[in-house]
Amino acid sequence: MLTLALPFRTWAHDVPAAPKLAALAAATAALFPIDDLAALSAAAAASAALHVSLGPDRRLGAAREALRMLRPFVWVLVLVMGWHLATGQTAEGARVCLRLLTAVSLANLVTMTTRLDDLTSVAERLAAPLRPLGVQPRALALAAALAVRFTPVLTLRGAQLSEAWRARARRRPGWRLAAPLCLSALDDAERVAEALRARGGAAPPGRSSSPSPFPQEGGSATSPHRRP
Repeated sequence: MLTLALPFRTWAHDVPAAPKLAALAAATAALFPIDDLAALSAAAAASAALHVSLGPDRRLGAAREALRMLRPFVWVLVLVMGWHLATGQTAEGARVCLRLLTAVSLANLVTMTTRLDDLTSVAERLAAPLRPLGVQPRALALAAALAVRFTPVLTLRGAQLSEAWRARARRRPGWRLAAPLCLSALDDAERVAEALRARGGAAPPGRSSSPSPFPQEGGSATSPHRRP
């Protein structure tokens, strides 16, 4: 399976996850009140400079990897800018696109240089105050981690389905790939859910969130996981 992490280590890997996420939240919040195109362009250039500062690798540069991950997002920018062009709001469309591009590229920078378990730990700590409301912080953090983890997997699955379509038809697949991609995602989700249940679910270490499939001494030999 693919991962959003870089295949080599950079200086950003030495920065803890919590400060990076806090800086990302602050930078994203600071972007939206800005209306000056020059300032937004400078912010986008600063994000690009951060990617370049990660340094190249013998096989894959960090900046090139960031551009590859932004490729699916280009269509969002095209749609947003096209809508603003059609409504005669070119300057506003440029502002929106620059904000989105900078925010998403900074988010990619964080995920590329942070281990997934570190991100999960931070999310679990942030969700801890919600425990009195019935929210399980570990389950919430696990859901966020799975969403990040499966983003490149679904991207690859879509590319594979598109290639399979082109091998059998001359027309572009377009919306016809929506149904098989959704079914594939549901199948992956079911398999991941089964694997999580087999390992205790989202319960904290040392505890099990589901009954054991093995009978205890003196107990019934009937298991809820055993089929009749």
